Amino acid sequence: MSDNIDVQAAVTITFPDGKNRSFTSGVTGYDIAQSIGRKLAKDALAIKVNGKPIDLSVPITENAEVEIITFDHPDNIGKEIFWHSASHIMAQAIEELFPGSKFGAGPAIEQGFYYDIASEHRFTESDLEIIEKRMLEISRRSLEIRREDLSREDAITYFTSTRNDPYKVEILEDTLKDTPRVSIYHQGNFADLCSGPHLSNTSQLKAVKLTNISASFWRGDASRESMQRIYGIAFPSEKLLKQHLANIEEARKRDHRKLGAELELFMLSQKVGSGLPIWMPKGAIVRSELESFLREEQRKRGYVPVYTPHIGNIELYKQSGHYPYYSDSQFPPLTYKDDLGREEQYLLKPMNCPHHHMIYSSKLRSYRELPIRLTEFGTVYRHEQSGELNGLIRARGFTQDDSHIYCRPDQLVDEICNAIDLTKFVFATLGFDDIEIRLSLHDPENLEKYGGTEDVWQQAEQDVREAADKMGINYIIGVGEASFYGPKIDFIVRDALGRKWQLGTVQVDYVMPERFDLSYIGSDGHPHRPVIIHRAPFGSMERFIGVLIEHTAGNFPLWLAPVQVAVLPITEEVHDYASTVHQALLDNAIRAELDLRSEKIGKKIREAEVGKIPYMVIIGQKEADSGETSLRRHRKGDQGNLTIEHLLQKLKTEIKEKS
Repeated sequence: MSDNIDVQAAVTITFPDGKNRSFTSGVTGYDIAQSIGRKLAKDALAIKVNGKPIDLSVPITENAEVEIITFDHPDNIGKEIFWHSASHIMAQAIEELFPGSKFGAGPAIEQGFYYDIASEHRFTESDLEIIEKRMLEISRRSLEIRREDLSREDAITYFTSTRNDPYKVEILEDTLKDTPRVSIYHQGNFADLCSGPHLSNTSQLKAVKLTNISASFWRGDASRESMQRIYGIAFPSEKLLKQHLANIEEARKRDHRKLGAELELFMLSQKVGSGLPIWMPKGAIVRSELESFLREEQRKRGYVPVYTPHIGNIELYKQSGHYPYYSDSQFPPLTYKDDLGREEQYLLKPMNCPHHHMIYSSKLRSYRELPIRLTEFGTVYRHEQSGELNGLIRARGFTQDDSHIYCRPDQLVDEICNAIDLTKFVFATLGFDDIEIRLSLHDPENLEKYGGTEDVWQQAEQDVREAADKMGINYIIGVGEASFYGPKIDFIVRDALGRKWQLGTVQVDYVMPERFDLSYIGSDGHPHRPVIIHRAPFGSMERFIGVLIEHTAGNFPLWLAPVQVAVLPITEEVHDYASTVHQALLDNAIRAELDLRSEKIGKKIREAEVGKIPYMVIIGQKEADSGETSLRRHRKGDQGNLTIEHLLQKLKTEIKEKS
């Protein structure tokens, strides 16, 4: 063999399904996608290399685990990359249309993107369509989106002299002052400071809708420059945009705030305070039924109820780390002086955990007692920003279906599995059958965010993975999504409109037992540390019910409906018999209303339909004479005639089965 033959180095690429392929060193994400299929190469937006998202154009020179990122990637990173790139394209369009505009922050958000703009031009709704058209024109130019890496000092020079952009210079001199090298993304004559990754080409943007204009301040500081914020959303196809706009219209109809008022479930009052919902009688029934359902299921599984106060001494939360960890979202401390002038400070309870730890530590525990499963529907308070409040879904006062399980290390995996099983049971009962499970782990590069040692975190995350694998559940990994005291198993449900909501959670905690010096006496007669599982299937009662209202469009299942049956007599002559039917329903614990108004039956039925009452019992002279009832089902119409006995049996069976 000739010594002059150039044998190119190869790298081994491992795909998510565990299969390996060999490629020439320097292969790019685009090359890999194209080798799999032309459609995948067309749909590819970026690539994950060993879990880190990078641009498709970056060469891979070492063996690596690789995952192609498309728009519909399950952890939403594809959408984030697409929408962040769209914000850059919007900024370029604005710069071309309104010269002299400068740009602050332009991130991807949960549904789309925005950019903060400093401009002498005052943007109006009529400008949005003009900007949209320019964005699509930029897309048609097929501009390459190119990354440039350079030193921070060179970037400052570039944004000072070439771009004349004081906002990016401030970021470089302040936020990134300890970052020696940064990256800039170029597309045509436009450039922006960004860590990426981004799309490869502007042509990948096929549809866009700019949705809103609002006021903002540079870096969110009201003392700084006033800016204008333009929101938008973009897609790789016109079909996806049309579906999104249709979903928005449907979401308006399902908005839990709108339905909550129409169905008289809850109210929000500025006199009471922003973010502090008040449950009205019908809403209180829904909440009470959900609580009763979970209480009974927890009782079967060995949980014991507790109650704790709404406030606590600030020292308790300092010990747990919730203060000052959550200080930005807590109400200010309450300062109290007793009759001797001694000062104490209290907090509105931000979390239930420390109170439960005090219950556990109230006496000496034996290994034989464990696991101890404490549970409480405990109300907590967070001082959320006004702009982030959203009815029940984001409130300042809310009730968590909180539980803390104190167990031995040898019991831990089984207890995690039991908590997962309970959470899945709750979601299945309530009709959430599209669930994504995320293992939320710590970020080893930012250990200052967390309590405990790296060894403790490694153990806790091993426990979480073992339990998830034992349950046979599919999951994604969320690095950096852990709580400050432990990794989590987060349950993210997809509602009827395909929107994702994080609801239930199961968390493993080795940190709090140390902070609170919790122990039990083991079989060896010596003290040992328990492990804590934090567990909340609903998460927040308010948030869960808000999501449930939107998921069902207010059409609750029979067992949960505030009014289960409307008894509707046709004429005054059958009022006595209708009252007999109504009383029979009440005597059998069925929530029924009797409508004795002198209105036509058609109007009574329409109003019951609008009120989303599951069943209507129509009483006419024929029913009164025969001792029967005519049954109607909400949205389904006539269900035939039943005797009172058969009616009660049918309703009680449906309620019991929670079907």
